Amino acid sequence: MRFTLRQLEYFVAAAETGTLTGAAARCHVSHAGIALAIGDLERALGVQLLLRRKAKGVTLTAAGQRVLADARALLAQAEELQSAAVASGGQLAGRLRVGCYTVLAPFFVPSLLDTFAAEHPMLRLDVVEDAQHELQSLLLDGAIEVALLYDRGLHPDVDRRLVRRLRPYVLLAADHRLAGGGQVRLADLADEPLIRLDLPPLAEGAQGPAAGWGSDAAAWYRTPNLEEVRCLVGRGLGYAVLVQHPLTEVTYDGRRVVALPIADDVPDVSVVLAHPRGAQLTRRAEALLEFTRAVTPGAAPVDGTTN
Repeated sequence: MRFTLRQLEYFVAAAETGTLTGAAARCHVSHAGIALAIGDLERALGVQLLLRRKAKGVTLTAAGQRVLADARALLAQAEELQSAAVASGGQLAGRLRVGCYTVLAPFFVPSLLDTFAAEHPMLRLDVVEDAQHELQSLLLDGAIEVALLYDRGLHPDVDRRLVRRLRPYVLLAADHRLAGGGQVRLADLADEPLIRLDLPPLAEGAQGPAAGWGSDAAAWYRTPNLEEVRCLVGRGLGYAVLVQHPLTEVTYDGRRVVALPIADDVPDVSVVLAHPRGAQLTRRAEALLEFTRAVTPGAAPVDGTTN
């Protein structure tokens, strides 16, 4: 090869920080060393990767945009090779960059940063929380290795492994007329206000509250905040249909709510570990997958978990 992994590392650092000074600080080398390495990389590849603007940092050229994703992938593979070599006693090592959809984060991230991290002390776990669309862009750019997402609206170049299927349920105030029963038919709530968790991708592509709970049908109130939905329901202002299931019946403002199964045939929602199509999961990512399958709180178990 006419270029080195070190040169790729410096280039990625400059692209991500936006300045050669930032890259130098991240990589613990001099500004001149960063500039020299990136210049050598550009000559080796025969393309200009960065536009350098005095007092304005650096920006990627079109060629730099293309090279960035491949450079991240090569560095990740090199990191996996090194981690496998230095790991002792079967322990995982290296760095695992994980994305998590914001609404899923309270159900996954605490256990990842606590239990999973404690089980693998040699592993550096970096977590990024963001919207589903942005996390897919980070996946395809190589900025993160895997992401916990809903299995809806995924990009064609994003593949997935099943983590858990979630069964939609109805959330009612504790004193609602149906709260003391068993299953609830959505038709029994047709005349009552719907409080909708207005959060893509769950809010897209369904056919109405009686046939597709996450619909574009009229709702009395819409909010992207899960706990706000629970508070409004707790005050008796309407009902909600959710898949996220906090393990408490008490809302932020101290009112009680009740979660009841839906009698109608409504589709499950799957949580998946997404990764770029064609990319093989590393040992670190496989361990993360098995962990998330085992610890997902408040969810119906998967019947025969498969790829």
